[in-house]
Amino acid sequence: MTKTKRIMIADDDPGILDAVGLILEFEGYEVHSTLNGSAILSMASEFPDLLLLDIWMSGADGRDICKKLKQDPATCNIPVVLISASKDIERSALDAGADDFLEKPFEMDVLLQKIENQLKKTG
Repeated sequence: MTKTKRIMIADDDPGILDAVGLILEFEGYEVHSTLNGSAILSMASEFPDLLLLDIWMSGADGRDICKKLKQDPATCNIPVVLISASKDIERSALDAGADDFLEKPFEMDVLLQKIENQLKKTG
């Protein structure tokens, strides 16, 4: 039996956290979520298998968080999918080290495919 994959979602919209969290749990993932993107940087040793990170959060820019995670040897291999309602910043999301980008509003099928693709890469 394979270990349940853990996904951390950071978004300052509680509706998105609830909706995406429910669907991911239904798909068999263990989901943790936070309204505070900065909290991701203070995660204990319990790192997720994948991060879904909103770019525009109050008090935190997902791109800055992504850069810090990718520079830390302990977290640099965690796939990060940055999410934003602004399609014009996909390039800067990828430049920040994101493994993928998703524009809001998004289809859940597209999100699930991106998650699956990233988790396949990491094993």
